[in-house]
Amino acid sequence: MENVELRPEEPADRRDIYTVTADAFRGRPYADGDEQDVIERLRDQGALSLSLVATLAGKVVGHVAFSPALSADGSGPWYALGPVSVTPDLQGRSIGAQLIRAGLDDISDRGALGCILTGNPDYYRRFGFEVTPEHAPLREPGEFFMLKRPSGGCPCRHFSMKNSPGSRGGACSGVTSNPKRR
Repeated sequence: MENVELRPEEPADRRDIYTVTADAFRGRPYADGDEQDVIERLRDQGALSLSLVATLAGKVVGHVAFSPALSADGSGPWYALGPVSVTPDLQGRSIGAQLIRAGLDDISDRGALGCILTGNPDYYRRFGFEVTPEHAPLREPGEFFMLKRPSGGCPCRHFSMKNSPGSRGGACSGVTSNPKRR
């Protein structure tokens, strides 16, 4: 397979990101069906801190979003990872993993105290995430709430999302509460 290139999104990528994300989650039993709209809302609200695309032969084939997360104690910066998507015919080839690693490196370079998500612990542990139910936002399932602390930061009790009206209970917009999601 040709080399995948990773880069920050450009304005011309917006439609491709929407399509790749919709295709990646279409028909998945763990998907809410609005993952592509979550990215649009984050972007429109100025809450898309990092948006990376994977390209193959110049075509967008994957995407990952990082948005601000707020710790109840006001410490930060903290980020939320998600959604991450890869076009269906290229899933299982580590493109999503490359996007996640590149994003985590970027937010670490920005001085992130850590990153949160709600997802499949079996998948996200490979990136250094650990299940931390004691820090889960209200109405998020603690058994799937995960945290990575690249700088060793320790948040106080709970998290919420900045600028995310319509998210599940004010919790991690863009990050699912379904245990099967990756």
